[in-house]
Amino acid sequence: MLIFEQSRAGRHASAQTPETSSNALQIPEALARKTKLGLPEASELDVIRHYTRLSQKNFSIDTNFYPLGSCTMKYNPRVCNSLALNDGFLNAHPHTPDEHIQGTLSCMFHLQEILQEVTGMKAVSLTPMAGAQGEFSGIAMIKAYHDDRQDFERNEIIVPDAAHGTNPATAIMCGYKVVEIRTNRDGNINLHDLEPLLSEKTAGIMLTNPSTLGVFEPNIKEIANMVHEAGGLLYYDGANLNAILGKVRPGDMDFDVIHMNLHKTFSTPHGGGGPGSGAIGVGRRLVPYMPTPFVGKSEHGYHYVDEKQAPKSIGKLSAFAGNVGVNLRAYIYALLLGKQGMPRIAEFATLNANYLMKQLEKVGFELAFPKRRASHEFIVTLKKQAKDLNLTATDVAKRLLDYGMHAPTIYFPLLVAECMLIEPTETESKQTIDRFVEAMSDILKQAEKDIEVIKQAPHTAPNRRLDDAKAVKQPNLVWNPAQ
Repeated sequence: MLIFEQSRAGRHASAQTPETSSNALQIPEALARKTKLGLPEASELDVIRHYTRLSQKNFSIDTNFYPLGSCTMKYNPRVCNSLALNDGFLNAHPHTPDEHIQGTLSCMFHLQEILQEVTGMKAVSLTPMAGAQGEFSGIAMIKAYHDDRQDFERNEIIVPDAAHGTNPATAIMCGYKVVEIRTNRDGNINLHDLEPLLSEKTAGIMLTNPSTLGVFEPNIKEIANMVHEAGGLLYYDGANLNAILGKVRPGDMDFDVIHMNLHKTFSTPHGGGGPGSGAIGVGRRLVPYMPTPFVGKSEHGYHYVDEKQAPKSIGKLSAFAGNVGVNLRAYIYALLLGKQGMPRIAEFATLNANYLMKQLEKVGFELAFPKRRASHEFIVTLKKQAKDLNLTATDVAKRLLDYGMHAPTIYFPLLVAECMLIEPTETESKQTIDRFVEAMSDILKQAEKDIEVIKQAPHTAPNRRLDDAKAVKQPNLVWNPAQ
């Protein structure tokens, strides 16, 4: 039942309404509504029960195992939330003068320094509001660099076939032509395939390392040398930074710019369309072009650096200074980890992934890259089961809900048939991982006996299997009151 359907005229739940000054309610007559807003009227108890029931229907990392590959759905420590909600942080207006928010600016400056250290980059800006915006700013800086050098002929960005879909989209948005390079059967980029793609038109290459195939690119230094010798720059998609944190630094691989999904590696809130943070780090070539504002330090204290102090900057990406509250959570998380804790993230994430990969192989699942060690994630392909049993990745994903587990990422990367991209993260215990292996093994055995049980799953979820195509093409999202 919708909250609108529970509405009864005259009911209200005003006990939790925040206090407002009388001045805030003095709306100019020309701007005031002439009709009733049309919000539901319900008691506080009805509202609490309604939204509690809804929350119980949702699947979340707080309630169950969520091995969503490439998304790093790991636990968000509550202490990060509670400290970031300090009144001094929470109630500061974005237009507050720098001298009155020295505590907040100090935290942001130190987070920039921490991210510089763990990535090996020369400078960091926290301004990007999400990973996609960080990605966009990275390529925009590459374009600004070439344009500043009057190198206008460089109009191509090389993107692997295993890249995130946002990579080619970002390149096109920045005015570049996308040149695809294929990965080989081991998940690597062949140097002899790269060489003919490099020319005076090459602006750069976009890479994720480890890649979305779940493997580390062994030829990364050679690739970097080839791209730089051709006059191009290297962009690092930081989606998989969780796999190498404290172990390998993109700056040491000779990348020129990196975006970091703080909601993944640094455990800030994740999902639901936001909020996010896609902090970017740059090498020496791109420091002058960083998006503003970022935090600087002088003898007078901390201050925001704007376009007046950084005239070659690509400019602002949002109205203010990014999602400060999200960045605060990342800062607290980084302090909790410390230098000793940083590498443990990569160690446990990689250990969990490789253990899970081998256990699934033992119970009959085929690995997409059986000769490779996993990074923090790996790929299982169900192409044999799809052919022999009519068991698809979608079927397994739906059936896992009956076991109280979210499905891994399915059908991505697109170049692996019946793909399941699995990432257990470092926050899961061996017991949880073993339960997942048991569930996957059970599903495989059930499919061999009675495939229809799997085809009709989920059996226990609030909604049964939906028509995915219809849900996308004909969504019913509007409530209309009874006439």
